[in-house]
Amino acid sequence: MTSPDAPYHAHIYYDPAERPVAAAMRDAFGQDPAILFVGAMTDRAAGPHPIAQYEVHFLARSRDAVVAAIEATGLRALVHPLTDDDLADHTTLAHWIGEPVELDVTVLDPPGVNQGVPRFGISDF
Repeated sequence: MTSPDAPYHAHIYYDPAERPVAAAMRDAFGQDPAILFVGAMTDRAAGPHPIAQYEVHFLARSRDAVVAAIEATGLRALVHPLTDDDLADHTTLAHWIGEPVELDVTVLDPPGVNQGVPRFGISDF
């Protein structure tokens, strides 16, 4: 069972036509006290993400509400926990909303390793 205090990320993907919807949801997340961090909109590939995206950080207790908010927009997203296995977080432990995006998993940390990248509540890719 997942602790309600377990850290989670959602990566919200968008194309140029969807950017206004993604920006509006980003603004709404920024006003939501359940959201601990809202990353910058990245209009290019970054990290394992091959298309434009931004991320939000939250706790497991807020997962259902975050998923519902994303689903209501029709945007694609990857929702995953943050464990000590970056690869599993983005693959086997992940939940896709909408059509999955093929990630570049070669840039993810191997299990138990963090290459010094803040992973929760501090910064995005």
